[in-house]
Amino acid sequence: MKLKMLFAVLIALSFNNLWSQEYLASSNQLIARILPKKHQSFVTESMTAVNGKDVFEIESRNNKIILRGSSGVALASAFYHYLTEYAHCQITWNGSNLNLPATLPAVKTKIRKETPYDYRYYLNYCTFNYSMSWWDWTRWEKEIDWMALHGINMPLAITGEEYTWYLLYKEMGFSDEELKGFFTGPAYFSWFWMGNIDGWGGPLPVSWMKSHFELQKKILARQRSLGMKSVLPAFTGHVPAAFKNKFPQAKLKTTNWTNGFADTYILDSEDPMFAEIGKKFLQKQTEMLGTDHLYSADTFNENEPPSSEPEFLSKLSARIYDGMSQADPKAIWVMQGWLFYSDRKFWKEAQTEALLKAVPNDKMILLDLATEIEPVWKRTEGFYGKPWIWNMLNNFGGNTNLFGRMDVVATAPAQALNDPKSGKMNGIGLTMEGIEQNPVMYELMMENVWRSTPINLETWLPQYVFNRYGKKNPHALKAWKTLRKTVYSVSADKYVRDGAESIIQGRPTLDSMTRWARTTLNYNERDLLPAWDELISAAADCRQSDGFQYDLVDVTRQVLANYALPLQRKVVEAYRSKNLKAFQTERKKFITLIEDMDKLLGTRKDFMLGPWVSDARKQGTNEQEKALYEMNAKDLITLWGDAKNPLHEYACRQWSGLMNDFYKPRWEMFFSRMEQSISDKTELDINQFNEEVSKWEWKWVNQRKDYPIQTTGNPVNLSLEMYQKYRKTIGLVHQ
Repeated sequence: MKLKMLFAVLIALSFNNLWSQEYLASSNQLIARILPKKHQSFVTESMTAVNGKDVFEIESRNNKIILRGSSGVALASAFYHYLTEYAHCQITWNGSNLNLPATLPAVKTKIRKETPYDYRYYLNYCTFNYSMSWWDWTRWEKEIDWMALHGINMPLAITGEEYTWYLLYKEMGFSDEELKGFFTGPAYFSWFWMGNIDGWGGPLPVSWMKSHFELQKKILARQRSLGMKSVLPAFTGHVPAAFKNKFPQAKLKTTNWTNGFADTYILDSEDPMFAEIGKKFLQKQTEMLGTDHLYSADTFNENEPPSSEPEFLSKLSARIYDGMSQADPKAIWVMQGWLFYSDRKFWKEAQTEALLKAVPNDKMILLDLATEIEPVWKRTEGFYGKPWIWNMLNNFGGNTNLFGRMDVVATAPAQALNDPKSGKMNGIGLTMEGIEQNPVMYELMMENVWRSTPINLETWLPQYVFNRYGKKNPHALKAWKTLRKTVYSVSADKYVRDGAESIIQGRPTLDSMTRWARTTLNYNERDLLPAWDELISAAADCRQSDGFQYDLVDVTRQVLANYALPLQRKVVEAYRSKNLKAFQTERKKFITLIEDMDKLLGTRKDFMLGPWVSDARKQGTNEQEKALYEMNAKDLITLWGDAKNPLHEYACRQWSGLMNDFYKPRWEMFFSRMEQSISDKTELDINQFNEEVSKWEWKWVNQRKDYPIQTTGNPVNLSLEMYQKYRKTIGLVHQ
């Protein structure tokens, strides 16, 4: 018996040693990728987690920086802590500063940080399309590094999922022809995976499925080597339309997302095939990709169940989990809590409690998906005993705007963690629909990972600005104090879900907004102007900073985007008073503004259409595939679906190329109709115009065209030019 126990201990020690060696090696490689000329100044060592939670230490020894961590993520976090706190560097999607001093600053007193959170979650289904549709391994590698640096250890990992389903359905006897109308095009997987749509943007080439399955293997291998536990997909009941012909006895529910797409089909969880398919899928997925026992499944994402009876919902939930546990007894269901936010009329207390309580508490984790907007945990008694994660959503559709709830994000996670009513809050995370915008909000949110107390923005924000610009510039700091009080603040007494768009992006209208190009700001336009003034004043000192260049363009863009609305109102006013001369004058100003914004945005790749379209075409193995992917790329950020789709502009962007080639021609068409109406003394037929312009939009989506992929002009100089041209005029408008 003693020998057996000793043998077991030796095996455990050997396993732990192998694991620590793997994450040390992976961490060293990450450091070398980020600091290729300085990586040898860092030494990594392993240490034991505290009660299963990550911990790291930093100290100096023999002119080296010693990084000690309980996982690859902990080590990467230690490395980033050193970069931000001692070397005053920063790594974001939109501008980085890695100008380290020649001699690395010593750590005089050992630093030790423990996270209070088991899980640090990352990604939303939508992010995989609004931002990641066309990513290759190089871009994914960069993102996984960013995850690790920011403490992420629980990423959603659904790339290439369609190939597993393709293989399973082929085994079940489905032909390629029968599956042709099932899989969507690459830009629409998120809503296909959630059961909202079938087939749109397809048919999906098998070449895509195979290549992205290989990409998924690389993604998972890297994430796991750093100690991340990846969340993989599970079966939700969504099946091909051909299922009803193949299995006529199957119990299917027809559902419709009500966003201009055809019906989809959900296999009833009472049907024996539900558990069978769920089990087969997880078995096949595990066989090919392994598992960390975390599974995402959202059966009713923006689709209501057929009954609101608590008993029905309870049985439904139990059967879904049963399908997972049959294949993996260690399965933990990770559920997006979006349904409780988006469809609160259906998901009242009784319905929510019934759905959740049917699954054992240790077998489910809830994602409070938009906690900074509305903390669902507060009206569900902390999700009725389930472990749950506090998430910041912040961005919808990958839209381009300056926006965030800075004070909420700085304080609310720690307040919830320490609130006795919060139940089993055991994580924090990021669930934005699109990334690569508002970098300050994501740096701020992930500052919460290694602390259990609120963040003091009075000290944190100046440090952020210093790290970003590499300079302690008083004008830059004043600008950010203004940004905090304006674009990054939402008054508690008014409901604002997310950032506003510009009227430029809306399908042309006489109104001040359209359904998905909402122009209501969370601040007064004139209050943003001092931030622009101060950044312009900081330009001479900070112009070499990558982060400063991005921020200056972004703030200039936002001021000009806001200015479009009073200009459009003047055009409408001139039209309604039938003043042709005034109309022509204001019309010209509006079109010139679009052209100037396009020119400004073309100075930064962050704001360019060209790379998005080019990256899409690169994925194709022949001209037909390239054309399909180009159509997907352009459709998602404009019409979203066909010419009559109600979601048009949901994912709109302020990008160079899109401004001049899509938004500008639409407004020119509209203004021509308006001018003709003034001349003819007739009323503008808005319905007829919408019909005409939607046809033009659909033609644009499907046409073959290259856009610049390299920047043009200097971002600081162009911003200064726009300031000189517009500042005085805008100031007068907003008096």
